[in-house]
Amino acid sequence: MKDLILYIAKALVDNPEQVEINEVAGEKSTILELKVAESDRGKIIGKEGRIIKAIRIIVNSASAKLDKRTNVEIVE
Repeated sequence: MKDLILYIAKALVDNPEQVEINEVAGEKSTILELKVAESDRGKIIGKEGRIIKAIRIIVNSASAKLDKRTNVEIVE
């Protein structure tokens, strides 16, 4: 999952070298914290949150196939 989000995020932003993902594993779910440059945050969120919603849908679909639960959060 981490590689999938990293690939998508780097394709969307102007500063791909500043994209970082931190994985926090819990008992029932995994949280992926996405950190991008301040100027690129709007590009990841998108108009009315459409892009981040699409990323979350893709990750949820991929993790459902693996019988896991994954959440994506944007960290400032």
